[in-house]
Amino acid sequence: MKIKRKAAILAMLLVVMFIVSAGLAYAAEEEITPAENRQNKTMVIVGCALAIGLAGIASAIGLALAGSSAIAVTAEKPNLFGKCLVLQVLPMTQSVYGLLTAILLMMGAGLLGGGGESTQVNSLMGMGAVFIGLAVGLTGISAINQGMVASSSISAVGRNPDVAARGIIFTVMPETIAIFGLLVGILLMTGLGLL
Repeated sequence: MKIKRKAAILAMLLVVMFIVSAGLAYAAEEEITPAENRQNKTMVIVGCALAIGLAGIASAIGLALAGSSAIAVTAEKPNLFGKCLVLQVLPMTQSVYGLLTAILLMMGAGLLGGGGESTQVNSLMGMGAVFIGLAVGLTGISAINQGMVASSSISAVGRNPDVAARGIIFTVMPETIAIFGLLVGILLMTGLGLL
């Protein structure tokens, strides 16, 4: 059963690689008009908005969840402020991944760093940027779950300050999903020629 699943995943990856390489070959041959270039850069902007918007909203919710527990604990035990703060800020990292993705997309499309109109963005790059932003943004929603785990960890620290390190480990686990999204986004940017 496990071998079949691995084979299916490998086959899907090969199909995706074939489609992307065929699309890159097609995109390299097409002539891009200035109007198409602007339209494709608009798609990159949409991708940037999706990456930072979705991840940012999720981070804000995660921070609020953890912050409400941190306030309750530090009201009774002010000496635990530092431990609670570390746990409370962890859900913010997903918005950092969204910001990094948006900056890389903008740089790749010439929207940041002085490329301007001279940077050509084909339709594959434009649509790819939308899906990259969506992938990073959607995986960034893990910040909400991370906020829930952080909230529980902060409550546990309030009862026993010695469990802070374990609480951080548990709180970081949901973030791995967002790291996978960022990694896929960077790999796609590289494959599409945006990096």
